Parts: sequence; C-alpha cells; structure tokens
Amino acid sequence: MEVLQALYLTTRQESLKICSPLMTEDYVVQPAPFVSPPKWHLGHSTWFFEEFILTKFSASYKVFNDQFGFVFNSYYEGAGKRVVRTNRGNLSRPSVSEIVEYRAYVDQAMIEFLQSSAITERQRYLIEVGCNHEQQHQELLYTDIKYILGHNPLQPTYADVDMHSKIKENAGWLPVKEGLYNIGYNGDGFHYDNEKGVHQAFLQSYQISSELITNAQYISFIENGGYQDHRYWHSAGWAWVQENAIKSPMYWQESSEGWKHYTLAGLKAVAPDGPVTHISYYEAFAYAEYSGMRLPTEQEWEVASSLFDWGQRWEWTASAYTPYPNYVKEVGALGEYNGKFMVGQQVLRGASSATSAGHSRPSYRNFFHAEERWQFTGIRLVKKIE
Repeated sequence: MEVLQALYLTTRQESLKICSPLMTEDYVVQPAPFVSPPKWHLGHSTWFFEEFILTKFSASYKVFNDQFGFVFNSYYEGAGKRVVRTNRGNLSRPSVSEIVEYRAYVDQAMIEFLQSSAITERQRYLIEVGCNHEQQHQELLYTDIKYILGHNPLQPTYADVDMHSKIKENAGWLPVKEGLYNIGYNGDGFHYDNEKGVHQAFLQSYQISSELITNAQYISFIENGGYQDHRYWHSAGWAWVQENAIKSPMYWQESSEGWKHYTLAGLKAVAPDGPVTHISYYEAFAYAEYSGMRLPTEQEWEVASSLFDWGQRWEWTASAYTPYPNYVKEVGALGEYNGKFMVGQQVLRGASSATSAGHSRPSYRNFFHAEERWQFTGIRLVKKIE
C-alpha cells in the first residue's frame, strides 16, 4: 500500500512541478484544436481519479463540483456529456486557483481511501491506470506548453530545460535474424490493454540503425529538395506539405546564421548532432525514401529494442495502430481508453525526453495521426532488403 501511495503522491506532485514556471495567463491558452490548456490537463487528470475511483468505491465521497464532470471529461462517452475539445480554451472559469483546490480536495480523499480501505486488485489496477494516465498528460503538458509559448510572437522561455540530447557518432547497423518472435507485454508489471495478448510474428532478417537520425542528416534532406520532390512522399503526405506550406520540422526557422528552433529554453541554434524532432509520420516516411531506407514495423522495433538505446524521441514506425490478435478491451468506460482509436493512426515506439520516468517499456504502443508532430517524435531507419 505504501508503494501505491508513493506512486500516487509522486505522480500528482510532478504535474504541479511541470506547471510551476507558468504565468496564470499561460494556463488558459488553446492555440490549436489538438492542444489543451494546461489548467485543463490539471483538472482532467484529477477528474479521472474522482470519476473512476472515488465515486465508485468511496461511499462517503462527495464530488467537488457537479459541473466538473462536464468540463473535464475528455472522450469517455460512458462517463457522460463533455465540453467539445476545441472549446477547452474558452473555459476562463473555473479559475486556476479553483482547479488547484480541486486537486487538493481529491488528493486528500484519495489518501484517505488508500489508507483506510482494503484495496482490491481491481481498485489497485485502476489507481495505477490513473497514475499512468496522468503521466501521459505530463508529457502532453510539456508539448502543449511548448506549442503555446512557441507560437507566442515573443517566443518566451518556459524554463532552463534541455530536451535535445546528442547522438553518438558512427551509427552502425544492427542485424536481426529471420524467425518467429513473441510480440506484446509478458510480465507482471503495469501495462495497457493494447499491449496484451502475446503472439508470434514472423520477421524477415533486417538491419536497424543503432542511432536516430540527426538534425544534420535532416538538413541535408531539406537542402537537397526533400520538401519539393513528390517522389519521396505518400499522396496524402504530399498534399499535406502543399496545403500547409511545410518546409522544415515544427519550430524550425531559417536565418542568416543558419537553422534555429524554438525550445522550452527559448530560441536556440539547431545542434547538428541532436536528434531531429517534431517530425510527422509523413516526413519520417519521406526522409526514409530519400535515404533509400524504410521505417521499421512496430514488431521489428520491439524485437530489436534491446540492441540500442532508446528513449530520446518517440520513434515513428511503418505500422498502423490496430488491435493485436485476441485483443480484449477493458470493461466499462475504460474500454474507451485505447480500443476505439485503433483506426487511421500510426504506432510510435519508445519514449522521449519529455516522458515521465518509468512510464514506457519496449511493448508500449503510442499512437498519433500521420500529420501530427507537436510531440517529441523522431526517426530510426531500417535497411531495405534488395
């Protein structure tokens, strides 16, 4: 019980720590439909514990505010009506201070629940889901805050943080033999339902890069006309480039001094040996085509993941986000967590420098739409078999 309580408290404190450099006005902004205001993240991750644990298992609990379920429900149809995602930036109320009060209220109730109740295995699992869910929102806080401040004309600094590690020199190719491999989570720790169902996949022999693609490598793609040559792009990707006048990764700016990019620490020169980031799947695919390589499938990535260091960037794969064989959704509203999104998205593997410590694992299946790039995404290549 002490371990579970420590996980809960550490997780909850980290969200407030991430937001501590913000000004009050920063908490409300929603510059794009896919970005949520920071205060909404703080409220939503709190509502999750209230909705799925306290109101279900604590007989004495009284909800903090009857309207908060409508305000902070995200996409759970089974949990009632909700504010449309694109309207979250219109919520000048509740105030930041009221949301902080809400968090403290729920935290107190959760600690009392943890300390006074005989926690069942199901309840323990739901609390772990809540903590991992909030860790996902902690990464979203970093990326949404970066988008909010990075699209402010003044491009203000969030904090003196560095999420742009260097790539090792002399990247090599790591061979994996042809054969049958087990795919999926096989252990006793926490994992999501989309990782379950260990199954076998046959893989042809392949070689995967030991390192991510660097900024310098990607600049060569730009300078050699990568964004102007339709041959490298999917049809949908080429249309996306043309319609949105895409010429470089998100946050990049070309200047007389070379390429610069907005970071959480402000506007900086693009480091040649840093891993390229804020790349869409369309761009990752085009770069692979330009290089005469390809992106790994998610199965190839998982099998090879023990051979290289990962965790600097979420890595695009060539795999569509679909259910594993014998996939079974969670019961109730939590069944909406992953299953209903298994169409029209691409799988990313690994983790990023913005991912909460201990949150990811080799079997973790992240997923985003092909055009989305405000996350810390990157590229790892596989050699094509001739």
